[in-house]
Amino acid sequence: MKPKNLNDIQKSFTMQSQNHVAYSKGAFDDIVQSMNLTEEDCVLDAAAGSCAFGRAAAPFVKSVICLDATPAMLAAGKEEAEKSGITNIQFINGYVDAIPFDGQYFDTVFTSNGFHHFPEVEKPFAEMHRVLKRGGQLVIKDMEAAEEALRDTQDKIETMRDPSHVKNRSRNEFLALYEKYGYTVTEQEATKFSKSLSEWVALTKTPNDIVEEIKNILKAEMENGELTGFCPHLHDGEIFFEQRFVFFIGKKT
Repeated sequence: MKPKNLNDIQKSFTMQSQNHVAYSKGAFDDIVQSMNLTEEDCVLDAAAGSCAFGRAAAPFVKSVICLDATPAMLAAGKEEAEKSGITNIQFINGYVDAIPFDGQYFDTVFTSNGFHHFPEVEKPFAEMHRVLKRGGQLVIKDMEAAEEALRDTQDKIETMRDPSHVKNRSRNEFLALYEKYGYTVTEQEATKFSKSLSEWVALTKTPNDIVEEIKNILKAEMENGELTGFCPHLHDGEIFFEQRFVFFIGKKT
């Protein structure tokens, strides 16, 4: 089943594909070390993008499948894997709503920054659950929603920058899914980073007029205007903002 916003996703990430490899380099090294992967594991990198996680995990496992809806992102990941001599990795164009594998196929399922592009969250979660073996781990990393009063404003700005964005989810929304499907959450973490606005909009090649509109919204907040959930601030004359993430490891019981 194709995502409702497939055209937006493919348009956005086709544009991002040329820069995404450098942007995500080294982003998953610490996560891979925290996951207790073994050389017998078969791993799914779901909504893999340029497969940065899959390429980082490959040296530690038997095999990796990278599944993504955007062929250009998979091509970028495949090119990098070939440069690095990684041979135990496959790249499949497909959707997390309909993962093309039998039930209980994978020892580990991982997804990063996919859920905020999904029109609804339960079907992708259910599909990842379906293909994961009993005793396996379902690992999610994604952006965290702002406090309830600011969520709509935060999502509006995110969508201005990238039309394939749908909605950030809260920590409790993710935990509710793990609970509903009977997982034991063995690790959870919330982190925040200071992000350059100029780098953020450059990755998605956001049109200049929209960039200026976003800047004006954030400048207004810094001048005691309406809150946005971005917590903008100046650093060396440039606008930075706060980007928050949640991370979970859940064991399928």
